[in-house]
Amino acid sequence: MAMSVRAVEPQDLADVTWVLTESWGGSTVVAMGRGELVDAAAQPGFVAELDGELAGIITYAQRGDSVEIITINAVIPGKGVGATLLDAVRAVATERGAARLWLITTNDNTHALRFYQRYGFDLVALHRHGVDRARKLKPSIPAEADGIPIRHELELELPL
Repeated sequence: MAMSVRAVEPQDLADVTWVLTESWGGSTVVAMGRGELVDAAAQPGFVAELDGELAGIITYAQRGDSVEIITINAVIPGKGVGATLLDAVRAVATERGAARLWLITTNDNTHALRFYQRYGFDLVALHRHGVDRARKLKPSIPAEADGIPIRHELELELPL
């Protein structure tokens, strides 16, 4: 199995939008330092392909000396797609002189918390009831997942 990663190109818009819609209910997400609606499909990112098939997508944004992971989705799980996509953004962030790579996830996302911590991210903040504030911008954010109420935002960072 050969994996490749490349920057998102204009011809990828349909695939990026499809992945974001399947995972996030649309391409609009709450990001950029907690509190802005962002069209993730309009952000820079990378596409991973496994044997020529779409395997995953990551989007990111830079503000100052920080690069935020806006979305990350492994379409083919368990094959190292997520880590490969993070490696690509980490390389860009390092090249640009960023001090940190960071992201927000929610309290219910235990699988992602495990993945990010194994990758080297550190939990640096709990934003109590952060999802309640996010729902004011995007009311379609679900109230629960896997029987866990979605309430809080967890901020993780990787110093560069």
